[in-house]
Amino acid sequence: MIKLFYFFTFLIILIPVKSFADSILVANSNSDTNLKFIGQVQVTDGDTIRKGKIKIRLHGIDAPENKQQCSDLNNELYACGLLSSAFLKKIINKNDVYCRGVNKDRYGRLIAICYANEINLNSTMVEEGWAIAYRYYSNDYIKEEENAKKNNRGIWEGSFLEPYIWRKNN
Repeated sequence: MIKLFYFFTFLIILIPVKSFADSILVANSNSDTNLKFIGQVQVTDGDTIRKGKIKIRLHGIDAPENKQQCSDLNNELYACGLLSSAFLKKIINKNDVYCRGVNKDRYGRLIAICYANEINLNSTMVEEGWAIAYRYYSNDYIKEEENAKKNNRGIWEGSFLEPYIWRKNN
């Protein structure tokens, strides 16, 4: 209860300083699973967004890193990590993003399912082939990944190292 008092005291002080368009991070209880985020964001990479110091990792997906390259159908290298980030920026456009927290990771990022203009960002990134289902943490987007793979969308057009393997090696 004391935590909530301090949180709401913080909001009372913070809200007059911030404009309405700024982000809002609301804790509905003591649990990380009830954290919500609403606001404009910047895309860090294909599976991470941020607003100031608030970092949000899209739950259940893993996208190529910005410096990662993949091979296309002709075995030519291309900047798949940058294209993944660009695709996420495109689907967010200038819309506010709404995120519902699943938990926090070891880096303090909110792990969340996020939406922009009613589009599920997590699902769409996998469905369009710019991220994979991150099976180590979730089975939520396997169907979307199978669909992207079957239709040669995004990174599935050619070949690639799974992002977590690429990170491990680089």
